[in-house]
Amino acid sequence: MARPGHAWNRPPSSLEEDEDEEDPVDAMISRTGCAAQHRELQECMAARQDWRRCQAQVRAFGECMARQQRAQE
Repeated sequence: MARPGHAWNRPPSSLEEDEDEEDPVDAMISRTGCAAQHRELQECMAARQDWRRCQAQVRAFGECMARQQRAQE
């Protein structure tokens, strides 16, 4: 049976390199203007360890990303 929550781990790499470089996903989200919603979702996930208990944040982030994508079309 699968464990609840987010179980993905980054592959190990140089700690100095990780501290100096911005995560490409975080950089992309910052460019969309949805960083605040993404941060709220991450905070909820960290606190509750289950995305199903963070549905309001999931919806807010998804709606923000959808608005951004529609604006680019």
